Formats: sequence, C-alpha cells, structure tokens
Amino acid sequence: MDEAKLNAIIESVLKELTAAGAIQAPARGGADGTAPAGDPWARVTIDLPDPTTPDMRMRPQVKAPYDADGLKALMAATTARIGVGRAGPRYTTQSLLLFQADHAVTQDALYRNVDQRLLDDLGLFTVQTQITGGKQEYLLRPDLGRLLTEDAKRTLAERCVKGANVQVVIGDGLSAAAVEANVRQMFPVLKQGVQAAGLTFGTPFFIQYCRVGVLNDIGEVLKPDVVVLLIGERPGLGRAESMSAYMAFRPKTGDTDADRDVVCNIFENGGTNPLEAGAFVVQIAQKMLKHQASGVKLKLMK
Repeated sequence: MDEAKLNAIIESVLKELTAAGAIQAPARGGADGTAPAGDPWARVTIDLPDPTTPDMRMRPQVKAPYDADGLKALMAATTARIGVGRAGPRYTTQSLLLFQADHAVTQDALYRNVDQRLLDDLGLFTVQTQITGGKQEYLLRPDLGRLLTEDAKRTLAERCVKGANVQVVIGDGLSAAAVEANVRQMFPVLKQGVQAAGLTFGTPFFIQYCRVGVLNDIGEVLKPDVVVLLIGERPGLGRAESMSAYMAFRPKTGDTDADRDVVCNIFENGGTNPLEAGAFVVQIAQKMLKHQASGVKLKLMK
C-alpha cells in the first residue's frame, strides 16, 4: 500500500473518531477541512481521563453487569483486578492504561534511590553492600547485597555503639518508596519503645543496595543482641509502599531465614500501621531477649 492510500485510510478513521467525540478535532489546514497534506495525524489530540484517580480506578469496566451494585461492592472489598471488562479478546483501554500506570509506579520504586533528605532528617549515615554495578547488578546478584564491603565494616566499627540490646538498621531493599512512606513514622516509635523498656539503642544507619541476609554481617561487626532491619519489600503492581521489619537474635555468619522473624506489610491504609508495627517490633525484641532466641527456635519456646 502506497503512502497516499495509507493516509486516506487514516484520515477516514480520524473523521469517524472526531464525529464520535473520541478525539478532539485537529486544527484544519485545508479548505476541505482535512489535516495538512501528507500529515493526517498533525495536531490530533486524544484526551482521556486519568485512570489512576480513585473514581476511575473503582469504576467497573464490565458492560451491562448482571448486578451493578454487587460488582461495585466486590471491587471495593479487594485489591485484585476484577471488573476490568473486555474489548473483544483484549482488555479495555481504561484497564490497560491503569495497568501500565501501576507498573510505572513499581518500576519507579524499584530503580530510584531513597531520598537523602529523609536520611539526613533521621541522622543516618550510609554504608554499602558489595554491589558495585548499580541497580542492575543489585537485581541480578542478591548474594552481593547480603555482604558489606570492608570499608562499610570499618565505618560501622568506628561509628557505632557495640553490644547494644537493639540495633536498628534501615535498608533500601526493593522499594525506596516503602522506606520513605513508613520509616519517618516508625523509627521514633522504635527508639522510644526500646529506651522506655530500659534497653540500650544502638547507632542507627542506612545500607544502600541492601538484602535481608546482611543481618549476619551486622551481627558479626557490632555484636548486638537484636538487630532490626527495616527494608522495602518487593513492590506489587501499583503497591510500592509496603515495608518489612526483619529481626534476628545475635545474627552471625551462616544464619538463614529460619533464624529470623519478620513483621511484613507495614504501610498505612490496608497494611500494618507503621506506628503499631514499631510497638510490635519492640515487643518481639523483648521476647527474643527473654528467650535468647529468634526465628524457629523462638517459636518453639513455651
């Protein structure tokens, strides 16, 4: 098909869309009301509502549902993607755009860094794991994210209190957004709760390119009784603010997830509120100190 025939087809489609109100009429360039010759897409504006607004997100896309009120109630009761509708064998445009927008939220949370202003406000200095190739290597080499560099170990040995009852650490993990959304609220609760319980609070710090297993290196260097690692969870589709608190009693080289406890899904409006999570973590730390154990061993304690 030559270019003239292709442009004629495009021009015809644009006229139909304009007549149906699906797009705004383009600025007219010719006496016959067509777009400029050779450029049928010139100055076409397609204006669709923002699919991420609460109203649009909760609007059913199913045409003529059997029970419209029931469908709305069902959609309000779950975060699952239901009521998305179909256009033939495909998703509707609204559902596809919402999916792409939520996926962009996930990508943003995964690839950007934690805001330095937050770390400064909390008085946290930064050390790094053995990742040297940025986020790409971090995603491909989780083993390196579990190990501190020698420089990081020296920095911790020089700047941190040793042998504290509770050592709190913040790690970026897989979601910078989760750290930013929850740490500012949770951190003061943790600190005040530990001190109110008559326990010593170690020097807090931040770890870049952090994986959960770094707890072992922290335990080897600082020798605290309990380490609490606040870390961003793997983001879901459109859900990037979920954080976890991983905890271990006297972690050391060779420890595994069986030796750890976790408070997960920490976020407001649907998860564990960060203020409540802070108090809960302090209670678990006290239990660890009482029984001198964590993970499976702690659960087996009577």
